[in-house]
Amino acid sequence: MYSKLKYFAFASFLLLLFSYSLQDIGLIYPSYFPKPVYDFKKKPLKKATIELGRKLFYDPILSRNNTISCSSCHNSNQAFSHAGNHLSKGIEDGIGDRNSPAIFNLAWQKNFMWDGVIPNIDAQALAPINHPAEMGEDINTAVRKLNKSKEYRTLFYKSFGDSVATSERLMKALSQFQLTIVSANSKYDKVKQKKAQFTDSEKKGYHLYQQNCSSCHSEPLFSTYGFANNGLPADPKLDDHGKWNKSFEPADQWMFKIPSLRNLGYTYPYMHDGRFKTLDEVLDHYEKGIVKSATLAKQLEKPVVFNVKERKDLLSFLATLNDSTLVSNQNYQKK
Repeated sequence: MYSKLKYFAFASFLLLLFSYSLQDIGLIYPSYFPKPVYDFKKKPLKKATIELGRKLFYDPILSRNNTISCSSCHNSNQAFSHAGNHLSKGIEDGIGDRNSPAIFNLAWQKNFMWDGVIPNIDAQALAPINHPAEMGEDINTAVRKLNKSKEYRTLFYKSFGDSVATSERLMKALSQFQLTIVSANSKYDKVKQKKAQFTDSEKKGYHLYQQNCSSCHSEPLFSTYGFANNGLPADPKLDDHGKWNKSFEPADQWMFKIPSLRNLGYTYPYMHDGRFKTLDEVLDHYEKGIVKSATLAKQLEKPVVFNVKERKDLLSFLATLNDSTLVSNQNYQKK
């Protein structure tokens, strides 16, 4: 009788644990953030699926030769960018086509990749997994590897109610983890929450940002996450035309996704091809390097010029957007 009671008690505990792992979890973000564009009502976050996604994110099993993981190009200590590398690096010393974008605040974005070719975060990971120079793996082969793993069969069971890994479940788990990566703990955020104050230099830089940068890099996310031609001269080796590469529409020439100004201190080098190592180089471009063309953003038809003091103040403000909590958050790091 006692052994039966122990069995039922243990079974009840497992059922409770499984039920908890499938409970919906709300995304935590500040009240002054806009409503996420991702539909969490249709696809709610689940604790077990997030944990599965975190495991997959750091596991090189998704690459062809088991050497490259998602985290190889999206380092948590670098605001999930690949700091110091102008183009992404992959298997067998392969070099990707573009700079690895930082991945945070994804729940507020509709399109992914520098050219917006992926319209759904739940399918985004397919691009780097299949890219021959990045992870170089066939998604079906990756799924077969996962199904051979006892550990992953257990994790998929906890997440989905059975132990079978599928490409759809793999993509969903990765997106669930990435959606939880929210950057909202910079000094700027503390000022918004009235827990800190800008210095005089930061305050002046904030006004300069509002006057010169906010139309494309609107707060509090510091990007519209739209697309723009910011007048970069073409790199003849890469010959990258942005959205036009896929659409062939004249209006898409040189159009790239507008990145956030958050965490610039962690995510150098800058631009889609990582051509600028410093923010001073970026500002030099907007002052004297813009190439005019039919699709150039209207805001850049005239050079954006700052004197020495103004430049210093603007950079002081931009530094308030660095989120040290993000890069040290254990919930986002390898377990």
